[in-house]
Amino acid sequence: MKISRILKTILLIDFLSGLFIAIKESFKTKKTLNYPFEKGKISPRFRGEHALRRYPNGEERCIACKLCEAVCPAQAITIDSYEREDGSRKTSRYDIDMLKCIYCGLCEESCPVDAIVQGPNFEFATETREELYYNKQKLLDNGDRWESLLAANIKADGPYR
Repeated sequence: MKISRILKTILLIDFLSGLFIAIKESFKTKKTLNYPFEKGKISPRFRGEHALRRYPNGEERCIACKLCEAVCPAQAITIDSYEREDGSRKTSRYDIDMLKCIYCGLCEESCPVDAIVQGPNFEFATETREELYYNKQKLLDNGDRWESLLAANIKADGPYR
C-alpha cells in the first residue's frame, strides 16, 4: 500500500514537471520556418549549384588550366580550350554533368583564379535529365546572377582557405 502511494506521488511529480516544461516552451519563440516562403541562413561554405565567374571587366575568369577537370573524382567536368592571339588560353567548352557531380568542392578548391564556384542555390530540381547537363553559357549565367553573393562568400571564407 505504501509503495503504490509513493509510485503515485512520483508519477504525479513527473507529470507536473513535464506539464511545466510544456507550458514554458509554448511561450518561447518558434524555431521552425515556413520553408517555401521563409528561408534560413546559408553558410558561406555551402556547396550548391555550380557557376563560372567573370572579372569586373566582363571577361570570364577561367584560364583553361583544367585542374578542376583533373581533380574531379566523379569525372563530371569536361573542358576544351583554345589559345588566343596573345598566348593566353580560354575555354571553348566547359560542361558539367550535374547528375555525376558529388558536390565535393574539389573543383572550387583547385581553381587558381576562383573561376568555378559552387553557389548558394540548392533548389534546382528539373523535370528532365537533359536540364542537368550544364554548358558554359548556363554556368556563366549562374555566375552573373549570383556574383555579389559569390564574392561575399569567397571573402568570408578567405581565412579558412
